[in-house]
Amino acid sequence: MSNISYYTAEGLQKLKEELHDLKTKGRSEVARQLAEARDKGDLSENAEYDAAKDAQGHLELKIAKLEEVVGNARLIDESNLDLSKALILSKVKIKNLKNNMVMDYTLVAEEEADLASGKISVKSPIGKGLLGKSVGEKAEITVPAGKIEFEILEISR
Repeated sequence: MSNISYYTAEGLQKLKEELHDLKTKGRSEVARQLAEARDKGDLSENAEYDAAKDAQGHLELKIAKLEEVVGNARLIDESNLDLSKALILSKVKIKNLKNNMVMDYTLVAEEEADLASGKISVKSPIGKGLLGKSVGEKAEITVPAGKIEFEILEISR
């Protein structure tokens, strides 16, 4: 089963750049560490060599996972998005009905999430709870601290 995720052009470009860095700089750094450790003699009792081999394994696993993510990534065509509902890339203004706090979030793919800049994942509890909702609708969302009820005040791009 493929795990298709949707990205902005900027988000997909960041993933591709990270993958490129891991394949070039990451692999050359691990190769350098392996060569240094190999030069220190007997490989059977060489802790530095074992650590470098472990680092190489972790790097290759990370590269394989990132290749899968990039391979299953789809670019979002922002011109075709429906503004009447909260969807990925929607900027959603919500009000917490318990404390009347108003918050602005942009719904993004999991890898693009950054709470400090107001970007939350569509796979997060709040993101899932907002998806498909329209202005004026209420969303009761279960978060680790309990249930919170939000009202959707505005949806934009």
